Amino acid sequence: MWVPPEDVDPVLLHAPTRKSIGIFGAVSNATGRLVTMLGKKFDALSFLSFLTMLLRHRRKGCLMLVVVDNARWHHAKAIQPWLKEHRASLRLDFLPTYSPDLNPAERVWKLTRRLCTHNRHFPELEHLVDAVTGQFELWEKPNETLRRLCAFN
Repeated sequence: MWVPPEDVDPVLLHAPTRKSIGIFGAVSNATGRLVTMLGKKFDALSFLSFLTMLLRHRRKGCLMLVVVDNARWHHAKAIQPWLKEHRASLRLDFLPTYSPDLNPAERVWKLTRRLCTHNRHFPELEHLVDAVTGQFELWEKPNETLRRLCAFN
């Protein structure tokens, strides 16, 4: 940012922290409905909890295909028995290595950051969580914005 020399430099507020939040999420390609789950950390057990929750949103008689990247917890041995048990109702489809831009959910995260976090100061981590979860609540119902954003066609 450029500031004329006669002006006082602006002060940028920021919270000096390395804290963050982790959110698992999936978007229905057909309806644009978003399903999310806050997690303290990303690991096989938290991913398994998310898949279990996600399976409750599956339409009866339909196979749920979940597009995922190649994170360690997506391939973990701990979730393999569960995936085998539920293979008739849920399947993981892995993206090629180093291609996050092919994942439709990445578009949702980018839009969320633009709408909720850009040019905003959050003095506490809880304020950030409130802003993001507030946006996600709007997207819990089927909506055209996410349907078009994540469409494959």
